[in-house]
Amino acid sequence: MHDRIRIFSGNSNRSLAEKICENLSLPLGKAKVRTFSDGEIMVEIEENVRGRDIYIIQSTCAPTNNNLMELLIMMDALRRASAATITAVIPYYGYARQDRKAAPRTPITSKLVADLITTAGADRVVTIDLHAGQIQGFFNIPVDNLYAAPVMLEHLNAKFNSDEIVMVSPDAGGTERARAFAKRLGCTLAVIDKRRTGPNVAEIMHLIGDVKDKIAIILDDMIDTAGTLTQAAGALKQHGATRIYACATHGVLSGPAIDRINASAIEEVLITDTIPRAETGKNLDKIKVLSVAELLAEAIRRIHEDESVSSLFV
Repeated sequence: MHDRIRIFSGNSNRSLAEKICENLSLPLGKAKVRTFSDGEIMVEIEENVRGRDIYIIQSTCAPTNNNLMELLIMMDALRRASAATITAVIPYYGYARQDRKAAPRTPITSKLVADLITTAGADRVVTIDLHAGQIQGFFNIPVDNLYAAPVMLEHLNAKFNSDEIVMVSPDAGGTERARAFAKRLGCTLAVIDKRRTGPNVAEIMHLIGDVKDKIAIILDDMIDTAGTLTQAAGALKQHGATRIYACATHGVLSGPAIDRINASAIEEVLITDTIPRAETGKNLDKIKVLSVAELLAEAIRRIHEDESVSSLFV
């Protein structure tokens, strides 16, 4: 395995890539990613990759366009250096929310990004908790959409008793995800009916289910501006929830998110390191980060050794 495989990283997920390499007992590949004064990105691969199976760890999170271009340019460099295969490991897939034409004359950017990644030279994509599962169909190459659920469930199982908690979906679209968590934890389920009045603007309508005298755990795939999350927390408090927690795979946490979370009734927000935390000077006491490094390392090992990865889809 050590002779054939090389793992590289752009600037967005270097710490996660180092953890993955540690799990696989591999060194991180040598690559120099620079930006010229005019903003152009330059990539130099500083070791021989001819005939090697390459895995690039790169989330296309903010700055989204820079990180996406880094990924594309790195793949192009590796393809031209005669790598045998290139697997793009994208823990957080940016532009995923624009997955259909929700209004006239709007783009489907998740499909556009899929085309760019394929054209740049990817033979396979590994990602975690796509915003919409159908994005897998935008690729004409294999896509492994892993789930962070095992990482989160292990933490929640150790922290709570099943009879004291209720899993809450902040909208109807996340009901299936919350139901799967509730089944694994052996607890009840509640759903918040939400009406969105504009981009990044949500209005809470009413609650379906009983949260009175329970610890409510709000579950979502990502937290962006935290508007939906904090409004949901307020609704749960009004309906008698004793304590409120939240968990999401992707902690985008843009704009006023941190301030909103700190000012809310939420005691703790559980996220993963699919998106690196880089805030400085902000109170992040309510944010707890779990690592998906072991999950991704196991997926890479199984793909490289031609083993099934289906048991990771839980």
